[in-house]
Amino acid sequence: MDRRQRRTREAVFKAFTELLSQKNVNQITVGEIIERADIGRATFYAHFETKDYLLKELCEELFCHIFDGAEGHLHEHRHIFDCDAPDSVFLHLFQHLKRNDNNILDLLSCQNNELFLRYFKEGLIKLIESQLELFGERNAEKLPRDFRINHIAATFVETVRWWIDNKMQESPEQITEYFMLVV
Repeated sequence: MDRRQRRTREAVFKAFTELLSQKNVNQITVGEIIERADIGRATFYAHFETKDYLLKELCEELFCHIFDGAEGHLHEHRHIFDCDAPDSVFLHLFQHLKRNDNNILDLLSCQNNELFLRYFKEGLIKLIESQLELFGERNAEKLPRDFRINHIAATFVETVRWWIDNKMQESPEQITEYFMLVV
């Protein structure tokens, strides 16, 4: 992707994120997005097939550098986030949340958070599959693998919700420790 294409995508992501913080995804029109991003309709559709596809792409972009980094593909993509990643991918996620990178807290606390969290959980499941050894073998043989992975992902999502609801008083390191203790 060239610089012009990246800038266009970033402008659309920014416009869409701002609109999501103000109203429900179903109330947002492509017209509002392109007006705020200052692009043409054809340009929007050259990048995104639909508004729903845009939301999914936004979610993937927000976390792909973490998910890709865990799988060793970090060098293959340019990401919205730029950071020095810690060893723990879960700590890495909590650090971005604490810093509110790209206004991610607006997405998590807006009216649209269920859809956003569903896409987030899909990425988490892939991440957890690649990091399953981190969670030990406690009762692993008694549980179906996909159930266990889904449970860990759901626990992470609920940990994020709890942390945000409690004003993120714990440090990213502390909340990572809490998460690892319960799974």
